[in-house]
Amino acid sequence: MHIYFLQHAEGLGPARFADWLDSMGHSHNTCHLHAGEAPPRLEDCDALVLLDGDLAIDDTETHPWLARERKLLARALKSGKPVLGVGLGARLIAEGLGAIVSRGTTPALGWQRIALAPESPFDLPETFAAFSWHRDIFGLPDGALPLGGSEASPLQGFAWDRGRVVALQCHLEASEASISALVDHLRTQTRAGARPLKGPHVQAVEDILADSRRVDRQAALLDRLMMQWLRSVAR
Repeated sequence: MHIYFLQHAEGLGPARFADWLDSMGHSHNTCHLHAGEAPPRLEDCDALVLLDGDLAIDDTETHPWLARERKLLARALKSGKPVLGVGLGARLIAEGLGAIVSRGTTPALGWQRIALAPESPFDLPETFAAFSWHRDIFGLPDGALPLGGSEASPLQGFAWDRGRVVALQCHLEASEASISALVDHLRTQTRAGARPLKGPHVQAVEDILADSRRVDRQAALLDRLMMQWLRSVAR
C-alpha cells in the first residue's frame, strides 16, 4: 500500500508510523501542509494518516490549507480507504463524522494510563501506558466504538466503519526522538508567547523522558493497532 501522511507542524512528523510502514514493505509520502504544500489527490494514495498539530480545527483564517484538508478528509471518509488520525488528526476525523470537538478541562502532556472500554474493538491490553499531548477533546461519533479512556480524557480514541477509520487521542507512534522534538516545539511556542501547559495531567520533562522502555512497549502496541487497521480493508 502507499500511504500519505498529512503533517500540520514542523517537527511533528510520522515518527514510528513511518518505521512500521517501512518494516512491512509499504511506501509512504509526507505532505507538509504547514509549509504550504498542497494536499495530495485521494487517487494518489491507498490510505491517509493525519498527524498531530497545535492548532484549532476551525482556524482556517490563520491556516487556510485546513479547508482543503477537510475536503480531502470528507472524500476519504466516504471512499472506503483506510483513514487514521492522531491528536489534531483524530479531532478532524471526529468533526468530519459529526462529533463535537471542544476544549478539555485540563491539558494533558506525558504518560497516561489508559483502560480499554468494555465495547472497545481494539486489539490492545485492558490497560496500558501511552504518551499523550492534547488540550482539546472530542465526542464519540454515531456508529463508532470507543477505544477507552484515561483520567485526563474519558475518550482516547475510536474506530468507525468496522475499523477502517481510526482516531487516536494518544500517541502510540511516539519515539524518544519524536517526544524530544515535541518538547523542543513546545519550548519554541512558549518563547513565541504561547502559554506553557500546566495542570494535574502535565508531567515534567524529566519525568516524561525518565524511562525509555515505555516507548519500546508502545512500539509493540502500535504494531498490533496498525495490523488491525490495515486488515480492516483487506477483504
